[in-house]
Amino acid sequence: MDLSIFLSSILFISLAYKLYQRLRFKLPPGPRPWPIVGNLYDIKPVRFRCFHEWSQTYGPIISVWFGSTLNVIVSNSELAKEVLKENDQQLADRHRSRSAAKFSREGKDLIWADYGPHYVKVRKVCTLELFTPKRLEALRPIREDEVTAMVESIFRDCTTPDNQGKSILVKKYLGTVAFNNITRLVFGKRFVNAEGIIEEQGKEFKAIVSNGLKLGASLAMAEHIPWLRWMFPLDEAAFAKHGARRDRLTRAIMEEHTVARQRSGNTKEHFVDALLTLQEKYDLSDDTVIGLLWDMITAGMDTTAISVEWAMAEVIKNPRVQQKAQEELDRVVGSDRVLTEADFPNLPYLQCVAKEALRLHPPTPLMLPHKANANVKIGGYDIPKGSNVHVNVWAIARDPAVWKEPLEFRPERFLEEDVDMKGHDFRLLPFGAGRRVCAGAQLGINLTTSMLGHLLHHFHWTPLQGVKAEEMDMSENPGLVAYMATSLQAVPTPRLPSHLYKRVAVDM
Repeated sequence: MDLSIFLSSILFISLAYKLYQRLRFKLPPGPRPWPIVGNLYDIKPVRFRCFHEWSQTYGPIISVWFGSTLNVIVSNSELAKEVLKENDQQLADRHRSRSAAKFSREGKDLIWADYGPHYVKVRKVCTLELFTPKRLEALRPIREDEVTAMVESIFRDCTTPDNQGKSILVKKYLGTVAFNNITRLVFGKRFVNAEGIIEEQGKEFKAIVSNGLKLGASLAMAEHIPWLRWMFPLDEAAFAKHGARRDRLTRAIMEEHTVARQRSGNTKEHFVDALLTLQEKYDLSDDTVIGLLWDMITAGMDTTAISVEWAMAEVIKNPRVQQKAQEELDRVVGSDRVLTEADFPNLPYLQCVAKEALRLHPPTPLMLPHKANANVKIGGYDIPKGSNVHVNVWAIARDPAVWKEPLEFRPERFLEEDVDMKGHDFRLLPFGAGRRVCAGAQLGINLTTSMLGHLLHHFHWTPLQGVKAEEMDMSENPGLVAYMATSLQAVPTPRLPSHLYKRVAVDM
């Protein structure tokens, strides 16, 4: 009896609060929420597509209730500008789930920090120290090493007598580049050797990453209904164990770098070295240094591989684009050397192919939600303090009001009109915009363009045998990042002299 009274009271309070919100504020329209759960059971798994469908019914700004939390989704460029530029400061906080709060030590990093003095300081470190053109250029040999290692690996696998003419799983090779590249840039370590064998620290690193994903996914409904959390308590011990394990590995690597620096007197360009030498100058706690290093790992590892896989799927689906990109590469780079990042300015079409892939397939289609730290108005509607605001960059990049033939993969559109993709043009936002724009956007663009360029310069690509280009599955998996639902399998055919398929190894 007591429990039923308790649950009835909670239901009454919930409904009363909803009614109060609706009477006090002019909220955006949206699907009708159910008591307690809101719209949670109505949301289809691929959320950005679901929200886009709802926007066709209710308009470009909609209210969606995740349990008792109001989420506002905007789906056109004018509203995105209101969120990310005109009301940027009031909408620059972060909604932290319980797992995000644990992983980030309550926002001591950059990604999950609320907007305030800490965020401004850490952002300054990223902009003025870590992601400068000078440092990105200094780290270029690492990127080129890993991309040529990928080329060598594909060449070796597709030219063995048993495999000639057979397809490869493209994601496998892209994932290796992304993994090795990010661990070397951040930690100065290539955890996987030339034979593809992973060392002990690398095994531990991978175990920590997969355990973090598992822990993050373990909390469901209670995340959205705060007063239900007593029924779904956080496994404090598991999170504490995970945090200690992550810190132990990171501190061991930090200590190795400190010892090496003291021995040689030289500071290397890796992010771990940079942060250790800047720690005092910027008054960064160990939690913040560790949080920043892991922010770079999580933000940079999957997104690049995802972007290149989508780009390759589109190029294989559109042979005209592949031919045009290869003609440009043959003209500029030729067949007696390999592509380098220094060639990019002379390869405008290749850059447009990368940009068009990021338009149609942004790796984080909804960006991370922005949380209102004050009551604001967007599109004439009230956004109460504490609400979450999502920008559906996937929908904006396919909006027929601002894009001609939006669903067509046509890189030429960016030769006809130069559209910025680093947060200044609100039609194209693969890296976000405003105060929370991705700090590593240029690094992501460089690596995506380099991987794509090498794959197209070294190989001609055709679909899996028996699959017509127009039959390729171009749907997405559910989740925060948009993996292809069916991993790309394609047939590579070498198109350059065999001596150009060697890894250009560099030790740094």
